[in-house]
Amino acid sequence: MEDKQPTYGNGKICYLEIPAIDVKVSSEFYNKCFGWKIRNNGEGHVAFDDGVGEVSGMWVPGKKPIPEGSIIISIMVNDAVRSQKLVIDNGGTIIFSNKMKSGEVIVHFIDPAGNVMGMYQEAK
Repeated sequence: MEDKQPTYGNGKICYLEIPAIDVKVSSEFYNKCFGWKIRNNGEGHVAFDDGVGEVSGMWVPGKKPIPEGSIIISIMVNDAVRSQKLVIDNGGTIIFSNKMKSGEVIVHFIDPAGNVMGMYQEAK
C-alpha cells in the first residue's frame, strides 16, 4: 500500500506549532481524541500528522497557550458528541457547543495545555 502524500499548493495551511506544557500529555490527548499520528521529527521534537495526513506540526513548550477570543483552529470530526466525550475523558474542557440550523456542529474546547481549539462536524 502506497503512503498517501499531502496536497501541496500555494496558500495551503500545512503546519501548526501548538503550545504545550507537557508534550507527552498534549500528544497523547490529540492522538486519543482525534487519531493524530505522533512521531519524532528527527530533531528531537514530538511532531504530528493530522488524521488524514494533510496537516502536520509539533508541540512547543514555553509558548503561551492560544487564548479564548483569538483565532480558533478547528479539527473536523465525524461525530461531535463522541468527540466531546473523548475531549473530556482525556483532560480537556468543552466551553462552547452549538448545532446550527444547517445541521453543522461547532464546538470549542480547552486542551490540557490551555489552548482553545475547535471541532467541526459537517451536517448529516
